[in-house]
Amino acid sequence: MKKTPMMLQLALILFCIMAIPAAILTWYSGAQIIENSETAIGESALAGLNANRKLNENALANLAQDTARLAATNIFDRIRSFETYDEVNASYTNVTKALSVMNELLNLNRRVDGVYSSYFYLNNSDYVISTDNAVTKLERYEQVGWTTEALAGQRGISGVWVPRVLGSGDHVVSYVYPLNRLSSTTDGLIVVNMRESQIGKYLNTAEAGDGHSLLLGSDGKVISHSDKSLLLTDGFEQPFLQEILGQDSSEGYTFRELDGNRMVYAWSRSSLSGWWNVSWSSMDKLMTKSRDMQGNIILLTGAIIVLGTVLAVFLATWMSRPLRQLVRMIRSKNNLEVVNKNELAFLNVAFKRMQEEEEGLFQLLQEREQDTRSFAVHRLLRGEIPPRITEIFPEVYYRIAVVSIDQYRVYVGNTNLETRSYHGYLLNAKYESLFPEGVLARSVYHSDGCIVIVMNFAPGGDEQSCDRIHQALDRIREESLELLGHSVTIGVSGLADAPERVAQRLFEAMELIKQRMIKGAGSMMYWQDEEENSRKYMDSESSERRILNFLDAGDLNGILKELQVIRCQIGSAENISYDNIMFIYHQLLGATIKHLRENHISTGRMIMGKGNIYTLLASMDTLDELEEYLHGFFQEIVQDLDRGTREANHGERIIQYLQDHYREEIVLKDMSHDFGISYSYMRKIVYDLTGKSMIDYLNQLRIEKAKELLLDTDLTIKQIAAEVGYFNVQSFNRFFRKYEGMPPSSYKSAKTKSS
Repeated sequence: MKKTPMMLQLALILFCIMAIPAAILTWYSGAQIIENSETAIGESALAGLNANRKLNENALANLAQDTARLAATNIFDRIRSFETYDEVNASYTNVTKALSVMNELLNLNRRVDGVYSSYFYLNNSDYVISTDNAVTKLERYEQVGWTTEALAGQRGISGVWVPRVLGSGDHVVSYVYPLNRLSSTTDGLIVVNMRESQIGKYLNTAEAGDGHSLLLGSDGKVISHSDKSLLLTDGFEQPFLQEILGQDSSEGYTFRELDGNRMVYAWSRSSLSGWWNVSWSSMDKLMTKSRDMQGNIILLTGAIIVLGTVLAVFLATWMSRPLRQLVRMIRSKNNLEVVNKNELAFLNVAFKRMQEEEEGLFQLLQEREQDTRSFAVHRLLRGEIPPRITEIFPEVYYRIAVVSIDQYRVYVGNTNLETRSYHGYLLNAKYESLFPEGVLARSVYHSDGCIVIVMNFAPGGDEQSCDRIHQALDRIREESLELLGHSVTIGVSGLADAPERVAQRLFEAMELIKQRMIKGAGSMMYWQDEEENSRKYMDSESSERRILNFLDAGDLNGILKELQVIRCQIGSAENISYDNIMFIYHQLLGATIKHLRENHISTGRMIMGKGNIYTLLASMDTLDELEEYLHGFFQEIVQDLDRGTREANHGERIIQYLQDHYREEIVLKDMSHDFGISYSYMRKIVYDLTGKSMIDYLNQLRIEKAKELLLDTDLTIKQIAAEVGYFNVQSFNRFFRKYEGMPPSSYKSAKTKSS
């Protein structure tokens, strides 16, 4: 292969990359299509069967409910006293009462499709009232003795469904509903005969053309089947049904071989009646499309492989061209003494030599980076234990000091990036040199405005070492102020006796920096473990209400005095937390903005350009900065509200003037001079109030008046134009069409016709 030209190797590789995966994908996708198709068909068959079952159950349930409702009426009380056929026919009134019962039975039949007939039998009588033979003697109709056996398994007061054959040879499923004292004041029996063919329609609603379905009773008797000769026979004698329905599952699907055909069987048992719904279809016919799809995929894959071969040769030629040019150039400039090898082998030798040199350099740089103490310190602060930690920090005890530049936003605004980087370099070097013997200090830049010092010292003489550390930190404060022109706040963590606890001590020191808000800039704070419940919680709800009242009154002095009250309360509170202070001021700003919006005062203009006010609050170091910011915040709001009031007063006068003088020729610049405001300011006020320019608003006033004159007077178009302030008809027509979409004459005609 090392002597085979690179272009041919590349063509072969590209061909294998395309052909082999395509063949594997074709085989796998074909198998998956068949497998997934069978699963989908089985699930679809079960879903269709369940849909048909529910349709059938709903129809039967509706018929049962309608029967129960009929039984609950007093219609049967009318014939309760007629025990014989002769009594029914004794008078016209008696016959009418019996016929009214028959009409109700007819109405019952009409409510559900497929009802063959229904009848009512009064207990101990010798007649029945039916929908197919009207009022007739029992001996001329069918006997009702079979109902006694059917009702033997009755539960509660509901009726029972019984599949049977009528004397006419029709197969029906009869609903037998007994009337007793629990359901009616009349003792009797209602029988409704549903055609088996209608139930068969429900069962086959979702079946394919070659599908079959049947309905079995809980005892296995066939209630409905496309083969009518099997009705009322033992359904378990059908192929596989005894095996399938004997399982524990109440529904599912399975595949079986029947007469050389693969069949899918689906079954579902009704939880209400205990009847079994079963369907089966030929998988060979259902899988025809899937197998055709599999064949098409194979043909498409073959075509792709052929086209891929041509494309591979083309791509190999095109892609290898730069490499061949590179090889020619390297050979012409370097003598590597490589002969009888293709381009790839030549480049392999050349790059191996370059790689050996690069690996040596990279290994040297990597070892150098791992040896740098700043890298190790950063890892330690992240909670990782760097290798050879004892070489960097040989002693047992650790303390963390965080030096944070006060008013960091001001410091960033006064210096550029290069200056800040230089300051960081000087401070890191200076900090490490200020600590006494016995205390090893490593300093790294941690985050915006924060430098972390990791102190490492031996156990014993802790009180003395603490004094020396405190003196070193004092000098750090002084020299930082001299270099930066900004004071620094220092937070010192508790003691750690293992490197694994350094990250936790860093968290303690960072939490102390937050106390700068309370202690003031330039503070030095040491971590002390406190009980959570020792912190005092303070709320400023009453001050918020007073500030909002002062805001409504436009009383800036009252607001500033109330802000001073909040400041004094915070200053006098013991153990108040930084989070509590932030909550107080966040709550105050949130309540103010909510109050302005509830009073339909736009807050966008007031806080536009300020950025996220909550982020600004969080970036402030001290209560003085917070108070200064809030003074400016509320001052702008009060000024803006005052300006808005003045604008509203000007707006009312301007709108009223336009409404009173729209018929006249108005010079807008002269009008703004009369009001004592600039023309642009006047246009802004009108737009804010109406959402339209002054010209549009003035023309709209004129057109509205013109519409009234067109409909209520006999003035001509020219007269109306002059009346509303237009001095030529062309201008009037142009503006009328602009605002109404039609000329004045068409508008008048349309309104006259519609009225």
